[in-house]
Amino acid sequence: MFNLFKKKGHVLGAPAKGKAVPLQEVSDPTFAEEMLGKGAAVIPSEGKIYAPADGEIGMVFDTLHAVSMVTDFGAEVLIHVGLDTVKMNGDGFTGHVKAGDHVKKGDLLLEVDLEKVKAAGYDIITPVLVCNTPDYKSVENVGTKDVAAGDDLVIIE
Repeated sequence: MFNLFKKKGHVLGAPAKGKAVPLQEVSDPTFAEEMLGKGAAVIPSEGKIYAPADGEIGMVFDTLHAVSMVTDFGAEVLIHVGLDTVKMNGDGFTGHVKAGDHVKKGDLLLEVDLEKVKAAGYDIITPVLVCNTPDYKSVENVGTKDVAAGDDLVIIE
């Protein structure tokens, strides 16, 4: 009976403080239609992007708008800061990790000047995707709610 309260599977934490929303609320169909995998998104209220789980950084895009990692439990995760922010060519972004780094949940990955991104006309919504979704029984988002960095965002079984 008490197994009701036990966490099952694995958890990805929110990469930033803000509002968690389902991927379907992302205005880019690549994310909203889960073409790259299931997950969730955060509308960040602060410009610090943290590791959602322990794992190894696979790639930090040259433009610093996205980071990929493989968690210690095998999930291939993509954190994409904003929509079309690749066009900013790294302006307003600061990287704190590089490919091959092992990170712990909560380690700072990137900083982004959210006001600069908004001023350039881009959406700051930040999708977090499990790119190897088919490897799991389920990948579920926690729904719409305010989150602190590290709060449960995606449950993977």
